[in-house]
Amino acid sequence: MRLLYSALSPFARKVRIVAHENGFTGAIVLETVAPFTDESLRATNPLSQVPVLILADGEILFDSSVICDHLDASGGAGLIPAAGRDRRQALTLQALADGMGSAAIAVVRERMRPADDQRPELIDRQLRAIIAGLDRLEAEGFSDSRFAIAEIAVAAQLAYFDARQVIDWRDGRPTLAAWFEAASRRESMVVTSVQLT
Repeated sequence: MRLLYSALSPFARKVRIVAHENGFTGAIVLETVAPFTDESLRATNPLSQVPVLILADGEILFDSSVICDHLDASGGAGLIPAAGRDRRQALTLQALADGMGSAAIAVVRERMRPADDQRPELIDRQLRAIIAGLDRLEAEGFSDSRFAIAEIAVAAQLAYFDARQVIDWRDGRPTLAAWFEAASRRESMVVTSVQLT
């Protein structure tokens, strides 16, 4: 299998964490691409987004949730509940985390523009979405004993907030901050981390 990814992408990191938790680390060849500038990515994903997983038979999977579903079904780690309320809740929290990640990327991209070209209303709207999501996650109260798809998605996004200095998310959220500190020590989190220089 080949994974087209960007090291800083929280969506690609989520996939890499799921792959690690399912024992696929050595079975996946990582290929770095720049989704905002590398037009060759469109040959595998018309949206020109990462991650993209290319299976051994040439089948192409994209969107991190689709890739995670495939990896977990193949690896059998049980990170995604099979059915019912548990599945719906896990996938809903994953969608919340992914939506926060999309908002964060929009903020980062906007902040990269020259100051007089930035759109403050866009940044404000995205930050309000992130804050509302963070407040929901604080109320959720994740357990240190569980690290499945919802927790993985949240951990990947929180790490991205830190790496890109999107928002000081720990302020007023002690439960979420303590959970993230513990989750960050998991092997799958450590081996997929990226240090900015």
